[in-house]
Amino acid sequence: MKILYTNFHPRNGGGHATYVVNLARSFQGEHQVTVATPGTSRLFEQAGRIPGVRCVDASFSTRPGPMLAEVARLRRLLREGGFDLVHVNGSADHRQAMLARVGLRHPPRIVWTKHNTVTVRGFGHWLRARFGTDGAIGVCDHVSSLLRDSAYRGHPVCTVRLGMDTEVFRPATADESRQARLALLGEMPPGTLVLGSVGGTDRAKGWMTLVLALARLPRPDRDRFRLLVAGDPPRGTLRQEVEALGMAPWVVFPGLVPDPRRILAASDIGFVVSFQEAGSYAACESLAMGLPTLVSDAGGLPELVRDGIDGWVVPAGDVDAAEAWLRDRLAQPFPSDMPAAARARAQECFSMPVFAERTLAFYRQVCA
Repeated sequence: MKILYTNFHPRNGGGHATYVVNLARSFQGEHQVTVATPGTSRLFEQAGRIPGVRCVDASFSTRPGPMLAEVARLRRLLREGGFDLVHVNGSADHRQAMLARVGLRHPPRIVWTKHNTVTVRGFGHWLRARFGTDGAIGVCDHVSSLLRDSAYRGHPVCTVRLGMDTEVFRPATADESRQARLALLGEMPPGTLVLGSVGGTDRAKGWMTLVLALARLPRPDRDRFRLLVAGDPPRGTLRQEVEALGMAPWVVFPGLVPDPRRILAASDIGFVVSFQEAGSYAACESLAMGLPTLVSDAGGLPELVRDGIDGWVVPAGDVDAAEAWLRDRLAQPFPSDMPAAARARAQECFSMPVFAERTLAFYRQVCA
């Protein structure tokens, strides 16, 4: 199969970039894979290192002037590449793929993955559903339900959960954990429970809910916890809010780390308590490393863990519930079989073979 992946992000690209790289790496050799994305992006750089994967510097503007020239270039790429399928990941590249295939003698099928929980409404979605979509993927059941309740309902819709390399993300050894904790947090009293997240520091990621809950605990109880929140340095007033609460000694911001495994190796429990979220690489990676994982009930997050088995689910933004959860951890951090259950959950649901197999099966369904 000849597959073209497109992504519009000109820089980091977040989960979109990881998603496309994982698919490109899974299908290299077996299929002809091309990635069209801005040459300045993380995706272009990472996909370009995959043997056999072709990368094309492509922009996906929303302004009419530049967009016309970009659509013409994409149309040439489609015609010359003879692609069976274009897999788009956002509205900008989706729009251009729709326009670029108009009138082609052998137009490729178009599959769109919806990565967020934003409502699927408006004329643009109707137009793309009518003329530029042959199938849609939701990264969780919650997102798939949004697609089925929209203009895309006339097309095949499938849930394919995020995939990640469970051999790369594996439980840390005792020595790896000790070294990571010392490097990131310094010396701590024995029994300190480290809660770690690699999901980012935006306010919408909800980590301030845990900070506010932790601030309510008496000092001796608070001293038994540390929060590790990785990502870009907190923007706006977030850091000032942490300091105003007097919580700076308990909340550590290691920054945007090149390898999230180091953060998770230093942690006892992972967390992603966002106010809105579809799939979450951060939660999947945490589970794969054998960390019982706390998630909020937003979007697709409660689909990732089994409450009380490999993690916990709390209401998004509910400080009272977060405080109660922290107090429970004081009594019992987690059952001894929880780490193994978390690891098994990741291997069963989020491993690369499962991700690739389900995605390819959907491609074949759409192209049939």
